[in-house]
Amino acid sequence: MKHPKKGDCHFPKDFRRERSDRHLMQVLFAFVLLLAVASCSPRQGTIAGTVVDEGGLPLAETVVRVKATGIETVTNQEGHFFLTGLTPGQPVFVTAWFSGYYINGVDGIQPGTQDVKIVLKASHDSDTPDYAWLPSTSHDGQGENQGCAECHSMRDLDHLPVDEWLLDAHSQSALNPRFITMYTGTDIFGNQSPATQYTVNRDYGRFPLRPDPKQPYFGPGYKLDFADTTGNCGACHAPLAAVDAPYSVDPTQLTGVETEGVSCDFCHKIWDVRLNPITNLPFPNMPGVLSFEFRRPPEGHQFFAGPLDDVAPGEDTYSHLQTQSQICAPCHFGVFWDTQVYNSFGEWLASPYSDPETGQTCQDCHMPPLGNTHFARPEMGGIERDPATIFSHRMPGAGDEELLQNAVSLDVKAQIQGDQVLVNITITNDKTGHHVPTDSPLRQIILLVQATGPDGSGLELLDGPVLPDWAGIGDPAQGYYAGLPGQGYAKILSELWTEISPTGAYWNPTRILSDNRIPAMESDTTRYTFSAPVEGEANIAIRLLYRRAFIELMDQKSWDVADIIMTQNTLRVP
Repeated sequence: MKHPKKGDCHFPKDFRRERSDRHLMQVLFAFVLLLAVASCSPRQGTIAGTVVDEGGLPLAETVVRVKATGIETVTNQEGHFFLTGLTPGQPVFVTAWFSGYYINGVDGIQPGTQDVKIVLKASHDSDTPDYAWLPSTSHDGQGENQGCAECHSMRDLDHLPVDEWLLDAHSQSALNPRFITMYTGTDIFGNQSPATQYTVNRDYGRFPLRPDPKQPYFGPGYKLDFADTTGNCGACHAPLAAVDAPYSVDPTQLTGVETEGVSCDFCHKIWDVRLNPITNLPFPNMPGVLSFEFRRPPEGHQFFAGPLDDVAPGEDTYSHLQTQSQICAPCHFGVFWDTQVYNSFGEWLASPYSDPETGQTCQDCHMPPLGNTHFARPEMGGIERDPATIFSHRMPGAGDEELLQNAVSLDVKAQIQGDQVLVNITITNDKTGHHVPTDSPLRQIILLVQATGPDGSGLELLDGPVLPDWAGIGDPAQGYYAGLPGQGYAKILSELWTEISPTGAYWNPTRILSDNRIPAMESDTTRYTFSAPVEGEANIAIRLLYRRAFIELMDQKSWDVADIIMTQNTLRVP
């Protein structure tokens, strides 16, 4: 039998030709299919284009986003972008932002479009001092000129930013009665303490005397001590008035938009914060507005900096600072006469909470998303967004019961040994990113420990701490707790010349007499020994109270601010 030669085939020629043609058709079909898959199908769910500046130059690394979604990309070196994951047939709003430029975008873009062009305009890079601050709400009494409220106040939706801000202490910082009465030296009824009297020492010169106990006294006041100056209180409390005159603002003379305190327009005009590069803290001589860099626009223009990079069209830009604790630093850090008085920012900075990988910012706790889906009214252009991207402007703080009740943990252990009841109480600051309590040295936490027998009679304290005089000397039923079993936590200042202590008059030279506040992630344990009941079980009641100011000062000023129960516990010890 003859074997085929190399290259011969056992199949007939016609079959070989048919098989070859079929293979060619399969290859061609596969190629066409590949083209369809590689180009046609994805193109239906994609958008491509270019981002340029006003001069036509491409902008690399520009953030391009489908507005109010997580669909985003960045441009390449030629300014080109490519968005994927879109639904064919559903037009979208494509936005772009680049540092130093206003956000811009194009609406109604159909997926499949490949030639989108977005032009970005450079944002203002200087500050205009004669800018007229935009009001947050109406100040004409007629509901006209609503300012920010026109778009960001409640109509059909609850909890828009201006509505929340009106409930926030920042909106009241210029009018807060505690602030005003401490500034003027009056009580809330307008009664004023006598002016501070001075004497002269040949070695030290002029210095103040204690208030005359024979005269009516309504508490301290800046104007009692420095009648001929206005001070720098406005730098934080009345920033709209103080931004260009930080040492010339009398809080009692504010009018119109100046009374809004820390307003919407103020915060969204902040562009940068000046911090000491060595300490990462504000400079001690630059409180409030002195440490901010602003971008107030020239007449006929606007400038808003915010935490979203897709707010377009308009003269808006993205600012990462709006989501960082540093924006809080200038007004939550304060040094007076070389004494550290306010320092919640510094406390956060020194705590584990400042770790950029595992920590939390001020905004995480004080501006958490609350489930709102809009930050502007729909009829004014507001669109539905992911609730996780909308931060509350309620900003709960020292007067917020829910926040305070989620600030610390309390652990209580008690047992009877022989004729004694032993009680150990540990307070752990495990939910707060700064000391507890923080900021104003007027604030304090009071731990009350009460031990009673089965008949309700009190058990004698044999050993353990008792509350200091500043907790109030008087009837415990009225909130005067000095001498009772427990512990007080506060920063106690003493005035250098008068030795008044505790004092909130830190505009005078003071020193820190004591400071046992609890830092973030740290604990404090106190131990108490009571006499045991003759028979039966002992009952241990513990309350942890937050008090806004020392009770003697509240009495002087007629402030009616109730204590807040942070946590409490009751144990029966057999």
